[in-house]
This record gives sequence, C-alpha cells and structure tokens, in this order.
Amino acid sequence: MTHEARQTLDVNQIMELIPHRYPLLLIDRVVDIVANESATGIKNVTINENFFQGHFPGHPIMPGVLVVEAMAQTCAALVAESDKANKGKLVYFTSIEEAKFRKPVVPGDVVHLKVQKLQNRKSLWKFDCKAYVDDKVVTEAVISAMIMQ
Repeated sequence: MTHEARQTLDVNQIMELIPHRYPLLLIDRVVDIVANESATGIKNVTINENFFQGHFPGHPIMPGVLVVEAMAQTCAALVAESDKANKGKLVYFTSIEEAKFRKPVVPGDVVHLKVQKLQNRKSLWKFDCKAYVDDKVVTEAVISAMIMQ
C-alpha cells in the first residue's frame, strides 16, 4: 500500500523511517520526493565528521564507500516514505554496480544524493544513484537492495 509522500524530510523524520544513527546516519535531509520513484538526499559535510580523523590527516576526504552508503540511505528513506509498511525495516545491499568515484568529497561540501528507481519486485529494489557537489557528479552507482521482512 502506498500513500502520498511528503516533499521533504528533516533528520528527525529520516530517523523515524530508517534505523541508521550517528555516526553512520549520513543524510541530513531528503527533498524532492516523488513516491516510489525518486528523491534527493542532502549531506552537509563538515570537518567534524569522525571519518576525517583517519582519512586522511592533513588532507581530509570523505571515503567513497560512505558516499555510496549515503546514496543507499536516501534510497531506504524513499522506500520507507513511499510505503509506511517499510518504516524502520533494514535494507540490505544486494549489489553495487558501475560504481565510479569522479571527485573527492571534502569538508565544506554539500552533497546532493539523487536516486531514481529503476525497478522493484516485492522486496527487491534497484536504483540509479548519483552524488553531486556544485552540480558536478562526484560519485555514481547502481544500487540493488532488499527490504528485510
């Protein structure tokens, strides 16, 4: 069963939908939600992120796998917001395809995580995902996931 999704989710609303918490909750807002189709996650990257302590001292770069994780969290929030029956359920990666890391994400960047549903069958979903900083693609991947019942 689906319903009309909200246009924007703040961090508190995101935490109602997905089980991720600090320090691994990697999205601050979700905007431009089209139920069962697409959404854009927003991550404001600050120097205070815990991963910058070791990646890399003196040259902080957000690990690419965490950008992919932020895209996946945006997908999970979209799925849960589109169908409340999925609220709070775990979403497991089943595959990450065609991942490309085009430009480093650094402190001060605002990352826009655009996700577009390619297909879904029951609890299996597939998304085309792109992360942008200043309208330039920094990371992209096709992510498949399964909602755990």
